[in-house]
Amino acid sequence: MQNELVLVAFIMAVGLSVSAALTHLYQGVAKQQAMLRYDGKTYVGMLGNLSLSFLCGPYIMLQMGWKQEENGTIALTSVLIAALVAFGWAFITGILVLGVYIAIFP
Repeated sequence: MQNELVLVAFIMAVGLSVSAALTHLYQGVAKQQAMLRYDGKTYVGMLGNLSLSFLCGPYIMLQMGWKQEENGTIALTSVLIAALVAFGWAFITGILVLGVYIAIFP
């Protein structure tokens, strides 16, 4: 049981690390804030935004959870929901990244 939990934590850590690295890389190259979106001027641009949102989504969700309310406080409910969604999403991203890595480098 403990081995499975460590494996799940490792997969989520890989997913969140890749997500954070890609988010910061995108923000540095494109000089704009990374957002969750699926629009685009062309079909290729739409696919690019969609793939960026999928891969960078866990880190963006964690950032969205820490946004302050109007009175300067942070709502605990939004933090918990954002964390739950982000870590679940990071697991999916981690599975995808590790699957590609294992397929390329057996």
